Amino acid sequence: MKFPFTAIVWFALCAVSVSVAAQEKNPSGDLLTLMDVFEMEFASDPQISPDDRRVVYVRNSMDIMKDRKRSALWIVDAAGMDHRKLTDGTTNESSPRWSPDGSKLLYVSKEEGTTQIFLRWMDTGQTARLTQLTSSPTGLRWSPDGQSIAFSMLVRQKAPELVKLPPKPEGAEWADAPILIERLKYRSDGDGDLPQGFHHLFVLPADGGTPRQLTSGSFHHRDTPVWSPDGKALMLSGNRNPDWEHEYHNSEIYEVSVDDGTITALTFRKGPDNSPTVSPDGNTIAYLSFDDRVQTYQVTHLHLMNRDGSNRRVLTGDLDRDASSPVWAKDGSGLYFQYDDHGNTKIAFVDLDGNVRVIAGSLGGTSLGRPYGGGSFSLGKKRLAFTRTRPDHPAEVAIVETGGDAREITHLNRDFLDHRKIGRVQEIRYVSSFDKREIQGWVVTPPDFDPGMKYPLILEIHGGPIHHYGDRFTAEIQLYAAQGYVVLYANPRGSTSYGGEFGNLLHHNYPGEDYDDLISGVDALIARGFIDEKRLYVTGGSAGGIMTAWIVGKTDRFRAAVAAKPVINWYSKVLMADNYYAYHNYRYPGSPWENPEAYMKFSPISLVGNVTTPTMMLTGTDDLRTPLSESEQFYGALKMRNIDTAMVRIPGASHRMTARPSQLIAKVANVLAWFERYP
Repeated sequence: MKFPFTAIVWFALCAVSVSVAAQEKNPSGDLLTLMDVFEMEFASDPQISPDDRRVVYVRNSMDIMKDRKRSALWIVDAAGMDHRKLTDGTTNESSPRWSPDGSKLLYVSKEEGTTQIFLRWMDTGQTARLTQLTSSPTGLRWSPDGQSIAFSMLVRQKAPELVKLPPKPEGAEWADAPILIERLKYRSDGDGDLPQGFHHLFVLPADGGTPRQLTSGSFHHRDTPVWSPDGKALMLSGNRNPDWEHEYHNSEIYEVSVDDGTITALTFRKGPDNSPTVSPDGNTIAYLSFDDRVQTYQVTHLHLMNRDGSNRRVLTGDLDRDASSPVWAKDGSGLYFQYDDHGNTKIAFVDLDGNVRVIAGSLGGTSLGRPYGGGSFSLGKKRLAFTRTRPDHPAEVAIVETGGDAREITHLNRDFLDHRKIGRVQEIRYVSSFDKREIQGWVVTPPDFDPGMKYPLILEIHGGPIHHYGDRFTAEIQLYAAQGYVVLYANPRGSTSYGGEFGNLLHHNYPGEDYDDLISGVDALIARGFIDEKRLYVTGGSAGGIMTAWIVGKTDRFRAAVAAKPVINWYSKVLMADNYYAYHNYRYPGSPWENPEAYMKFSPISLVGNVTTPTMMLTGTDDLRTPLSESEQFYGALKMRNIDTAMVRIPGASHRMTARPSQLIAKVANVLAWFERYP
């Protein structure tokens, strides 16, 4: 069926009509609605005090008038009492860090257009601005004696010029001068064109003053610096090799002298060495690494080496999962770290013999839109603080004793989620039709679900594809369920949290049999008897958008599809995206001009001649990761073939399409409107 009005006008109307329809289907006000996005809050970056008694964390909320996420520092005691806002600031605050003795707190705040470092005395509540920086500081770290602060910051340089233009006459209005680009990485999704310069390491007196630059040269030093216990050196990750720009998968661990800035390389290998942390006795460095075998997915392990870089060995070699965020135990007996396992993020402890035990699970909840991983933890004397999520709530602050059970000490969304009916989330395990591998997924059913009825199904596909979904809160999927849809999301082959072999099944083979894994999930749900086989829908973002476009080229089973921020043509993607340089050989053998057949073989545009499913393209106007030209290719091809299609562009949105609350609302509203157009 064809419609005489334009897609832009139609979808503007649909966004409104879906919102109204949501209210009409929710007369008692107990279902989740689009506007509830502005009511959601989540905790992030919880920092437990050295004496285990208090936790400072970042409380994130949504400003309905500014359409922005707001962040403020809050404090709560370990029993969940005395919960209050810590500072009087009205701007975004983040990165709280306790001093070693717990008497002071560092944080950053954006005031008067710049991000600066602030200090708070915890006994009096007095605060002071310590810096007047020209770029935003990152990776704040106290020295062991509490007298200095280390951080990284961009040091800007003058942009290069190919020619020297003649000066314009006084008062003349000339066009802007040409911009010369010579760098391999010159722009970044979400940031646009990158400023000229390099990130360097600085040390600042804890009572303020002038930051002293420790590193120099045309190299980046972005990693969070880590002090040696004696305070005489800092460890960090970077790449100071001559061909660093093209060695974008490589990095080394360096020791930097605080006294004179002397830099010593401690590792020499092909692969990323990062996240160093020094043992309490100063003799051992733990870090994250893998040997780069030029594969799509490679498992990151926790490694150890002597302080001088000798005796390098793998500590978590028996754990076939990615280790991250290592922190030494106070007594040096081992390290705490986090890893993803079967769609759930865990905090674990590994002793120096490599024995791993789980401390807590369900870490995450800082991604409101879709059920991705994330989150963080901090270590006190005998307790850990971390962000905990479950399918019925975003991240809350939780405490776990080393050896006890976790308990949540904040309840940021209880005020409104306790008054909403949300969809039930259940795990599903099924076998792939391709090779009988077990695939894990989750089914979200509408509130007041009746298994005796028939429901429409949305297959929602995660991005990456080297990524994963899990048993976490998801606003987008819950909003679909509130409108009466059963939603299936799964982790097909290529997903992380299942080990190296499973994650690397898509090497030089993507999209591949992950298609069979997902379709098998749809069939498994249909077999349960409550899915209307004539009302199947499919959507996903990024890699999920790629697979959506691939699916409609392989089957006509779905009534309608929405491909969000997809790659349609790998040849153009790997030459135009902000990270254009990172795919050659890793995703497909060779480069596009060396092996054009492989790049086209796995491009959804190669299947566009098969598509009969009404398919909408949804992309942010500022997306540099999967540029608008990708969606335009599929849209144009479907238009020429007279297949129902439309393009929706989210103004100002980058690849992270739902960074602003209204953008998340717009995404969900347009997906629902397209599906409701094809009942």
